[in-house]
Amino acid sequence: MLDVHRLRIFRSVVASGSVAAAAANLGYTPSAVSQHVTALQRETGLQLLARHGRGVRPTAAGEALAAQADGVLARLGEAESFVADLRSGRTGRLTVAYFASVGAAWLPHVVSTVTDRFPGLRLELELREEIPADPARRADLQVVVARRGYEADQGFTAHHLLDDPYVAVLPAAHPLAGRDEIELGELADEAWVDNDFARGWCRRNLLEACGAAGFSPAFRVEAHDYPTALAFVAAGIGLTVLPRLGAVHLPPGTVGVPAVRPTPSRIIYVVVQDAVAHTPPVRAAVDALRQVAAGNVAAAPAHAEAVELSERERRLPPAGSDNSERSRPVRVSSR
Repeated sequence: MLDVHRLRIFRSVVASGSVAAAAANLGYTPSAVSQHVTALQRETGLQLLARHGRGVRPTAAGEALAAQADGVLARLGEAESFVADLRSGRTGRLTVAYFASVGAAWLPHVVSTVTDRFPGLRLELELREEIPADPARRADLQVVVARRGYEADQGFTAHHLLDDPYVAVLPAAHPLAGRDEIELGELADEAWVDNDFARGWCRRNLLEACGAAGFSPAFRVEAHDYPTALAFVAAGIGLTVLPRLGAVHLPPGTVGVPAVRPTPSRIIYVVVQDAVAHTPPVRAAVDALRQVAAGNVAAAPAHAEAVELSERERRLPPAGSDNSERSRPVRVSSR
């Protein structure tokens, strides 16, 4: 295999017309240049240069190799530039997995931040509830819900983003709708609307909290997503209890009241592949997630239509604020 460094030196000698001139251009000694050219001739088994006056000129084989070297060095330069772009995040690919309520509220800010800073980046998004068991199928970063103190598998690092407490969403005419907070036990005899078909961490958190309050919810109807469950509440079918982030924009005729004693709360993390954690796009994406989770950037509306907020909804502090469970700068499914 040809030594690319020697090809560069040989090409400089051909362009300069002498070993001494090439040495001056490259910052080498004439002896070092001669040694590299001699080694290249030994590698190729060809006579590449011949004396010409006080300098040298390429032989026919040398001219042909110099022409090939031009193409090789040009492609190598392109590859080096491409690597520099990858290192700086100006091109390449970033994969992001997320769950639904985060996608609606947080991803617009994250995507706009990353694409503005790295316009050549290919950004691939995937709605995913669970982290794949096969590490090869995992995203560069994934926003997930997991137990408190979660630690990611080897090769990945979990960063805490937010403790997201739950709220009870009720019809505005419900007797408890005017309360500042509702104890979970007070909802034991109510008709509940299930909102988590995936049966992930979010639902388990809620059921464990209800169990701690001494009851199991009586689900009247099962919905597969938060918007549908909220629509059922608006229709008077029952109430639902869900994380505050999923109740940022409630439908007309409903109110959200913090659920307490005990307060269910889901823990949101971003899990990052260690192999890409140092790259500028990943760092920018993690920073943007932290900003929006901390409430430093307004979350996007959950629906495209403008929604008239009720007085109760306006009084709910945003998730991550000092009035909710405190967010600590620190993975797996759920909405």
